[in-house]
Amino acid sequence: MQRWRKKVTPRKVTIKDVAREAGVSISTVSNALNGVDVLHPFTKQHILEVAERLHYVPNLNGRNLKSQATKVIGLFITCLTGSYHGMLADSIYKCCQTYGYELNIFISDKVDNAMINLLGHRVDGAIIMNKFIKDREVKLLSENDIPVVFIDRKEKGKYLSSVVFDPYYEGELAGKYLLKLGHTTFAYIYGSGNSFDNIERLKGFQDTLGKSGITLADDYILQGKFEKNTAYHSVSEFIESGKPLPEAIFASNDLSAIGTIEAFLDKGIKIPDQVNIIGCDDIEISQLVRPSVTTIRTSFEEQGSLAVEYLMRLIKKEETGKIEVLQGRIIERESTCIRGGKTPMHKKHLQLNS
Repeated sequence: MQRWRKKVTPRKVTIKDVAREAGVSISTVSNALNGVDVLHPFTKQHILEVAERLHYVPNLNGRNLKSQATKVIGLFITCLTGSYHGMLADSIYKCCQTYGYELNIFISDKVDNAMINLLGHRVDGAIIMNKFIKDREVKLLSENDIPVVFIDRKEKGKYLSSVVFDPYYEGELAGKYLLKLGHTTFAYIYGSGNSFDNIERLKGFQDTLGKSGITLADDYILQGKFEKNTAYHSVSEFIESGKPLPEAIFASNDLSAIGTIEAFLDKGIKIPDQVNIIGCDDIEISQLVRPSVTTIRTSFEEQGSLAVEYLMRLIKKEETGKIEVLQGRIIERESTCIRGGKTPMHKKHLQLNS
């Protein structure tokens, strides 16, 4: 005789379970989860680790909270330095206002802090640019139907969307542009660590050069960290090493390009006569420095406004998740010219965006 077993639904972990496992009171757990600054750092960290291990999802105001709108959007980001982050946040803030929402910006590299705010329903939805949020956290967000738009990676689900630039295409675009100018030797100013944009931009650049039989040597990939000063020092050290100068350089962003230009000029090397330089982003200062920077224009404002628009559709359940890929285009200025020439490309109107 076949016996049927009743399916057992796993019991939801409660704050009492966390307190029992951590060996503290419920109020202490509450203080740790809510960031109340009354606990010893060791105690707080211990409680957060226990909560994460038990997969505890805080419910801030009881079971009905999930159905109540906060009218708040969360922007989860690791920093706000540089023109890109500032313009992006400003665009998101302005667009949130048009929908009648407030914007809370969470600047942290602590994954548990982000997940507590997201899974605890302290915001109605989130825009995320945080490399520390990995596949495991994305899975939790998806399983809990949290509306999220990512702006640093491609994710798609019922309540997950992405609005990203195409860094690989940007690398291709830079490579094709510099090759059409006749250049044959190259360098790349690297961005930051394992940044998706940085890795894909470099790969697109390398692949494009490779199709022309050109290899980008490892010692011609210089550290820039998306910063002007870091790029300046890296390029200065490269010049002092006595290695042959590249004919053209692709910098991972405009700040790195500006630092690169300044390093060459300080060593008496003319731009673009001796070395061509192209950046990426088209921040405002790139057209104000001299020589002005040829760059790949990416619209931060468009990315920010689209992220909010798509998030609103997810919150209102008007549509499921999607991936929107934005592509840049070349803006020619004074830092590039045809090989052997001296006239900046923006004065020659060479059409190389195709």
